[in-house]
Amino acid sequence: MEEKLTHFDAQGNAIMVDVSGKHETARVAVACGKIVVNEAVYEAICEGTIKKGDVLGVARIAGIMAAKQTSSVIPLCHPLPLAKCSVDFRMLPEEHAVVAEATVKVTGQTGVEMEALHAVSVALLTIYDMCKALDKGMEIREIHLLKKSGGKSGEYLRNSAGEDAV
Repeated sequence: MEEKLTHFDAQGNAIMVDVSGKHETARVAVACGKIVVNEAVYEAICEGTIKKGDVLGVARIAGIMAAKQTSSVIPLCHPLPLAKCSVDFRMLPEEHAVVAEATVKVTGQTGVEMEALHAVSVALLTIYDMCKALDKGMEIREIHLLKKSGGKSGEYLRNSAGEDAV
């Protein structure tokens, strides 16, 4: 069975998907990504000594705000009344890296994968912005969807090897 891309009409024009016939379901998406920094930046984040302030606190708020504004940035996304958005961080001392993970929930007719991915992206960009005076060589890597549930396509879970597990 050949799958077709939903954001294009029969003539190949970009369109917003019509979700009016879909049933509302509880939907959840979790995405993550990381930023690799130099040792000085990593220590400054951990110790809270970055001059611009609480790096992870500001990045968390930026990620949540981004999730709420996804439809303003991604042209064909539907505006969604999010029920929950959280952005959490995990420190990886051996890599001098910070992992951001966003969880987004909605009860609606379309999923929240883009909102979770957008939250992670903006949270990591905020870390870069707040720390760039100390390290312009930071790298944002591995932004991806970890899992999602709800809707017609059901469950998706990425396994530890980076492959679809469902």
